[in-house]
Amino acid sequence: MKSPLLSLPGAVPAEGVDEGVAAHYGDLFREQRALADGTGFVDLSHRGVVTVSGEDRLSWLHLLLTQHVSELPAGQATEALILSAHGHIEHALYLVDDGETVWAHVEPGTQEALIAYLESMKFFYRVEVADRTADFAVVHLPAGSIADAPEGVVVRETAYGRDLFLPRADLEAYAVQAGPPAGILAYEALRVEQHRPRLGFETDHRTIPHELGWIGTAVHLQKGCYRGQETVARVQNLGKPPRRLVFLHLDGSEVHLPVPGTGIRLADEGPDGRKIGFITTSVRHYELGPVALALVKRNVPVDARLMAGETAAAQEVVVEP
Repeated sequence: MKSPLLSLPGAVPAEGVDEGVAAHYGDLFREQRALADGTGFVDLSHRGVVTVSGEDRLSWLHLLLTQHVSELPAGQATEALILSAHGHIEHALYLVDDGETVWAHVEPGTQEALIAYLESMKFFYRVEVADRTADFAVVHLPAGSIADAPEGVVVRETAYGRDLFLPRADLEAYAVQAGPPAGILAYEALRVEQHRPRLGFETDHRTIPHELGWIGTAVHLQKGCYRGQETVARVQNLGKPPRRLVFLHLDGSEVHLPVPGTGIRLADEGPDGRKIGFITTSVRHYELGPVALALVKRNVPVDARLMAGETAAAQEVVVEP
């Protein structure tokens, strides 16, 4: 869905998965600083919005999700995954329950597949699943923001800020009072700095939660059975994941950032060295310069000098080897 905020001064449309909202409004670093300082907002109205209502909603979702939600207090934010039977990540949900309905926002374009799966699992449970993307837009207020949420709007509050499920018809009016807009590129730069994985960016068809550090934040290790739990338990108790997420400081003298999918090799092995990982997200950060998230093989030494394509990279550990 194309956001009406693309008509704001300086708005440059995003491309790819984030098409439909602004990449930036003319000054990427200023927008990053504003978010880091707790001012402004980010238009995330391209994200899918899914609701689950009915008296069995929490107990039912508890059976399907990786997160413990059967007793989720109203107003408490959480995040959860849906895994395949083999434990690979299929969906990521960012949740809050308002006392009557569970609200979740998900990656753009994934809501239809998610809803199809949820509908197939309803059986005799008293639940109703709905796609509310056409009616509600997600707006992000950064941590420290003193902007008010309109009365009656569902809010999902985390350490990184507040996500508002705003009636789509109110989006333009709210933008007027919410402070300077920041584009999705500024939001992504802070996400990378915070080492937060994103479905479809840090994941591929074989990603398991341990590789990205989603254990604890999106996966509860003490809850009952759910699809894919056997893989999670086996890796947790008996082994290590085959790959691990790392944060990379990239050589700032390079003009171009290595794009997602760029292969990573050990610098000491030269230009013909074996591929040991790949870039998942790369950004230019207002303080840190060019940085990236990447997946590398678990046994790559944490002090190894790396090359992302032709760009030198130094790693910080996100997931322990």
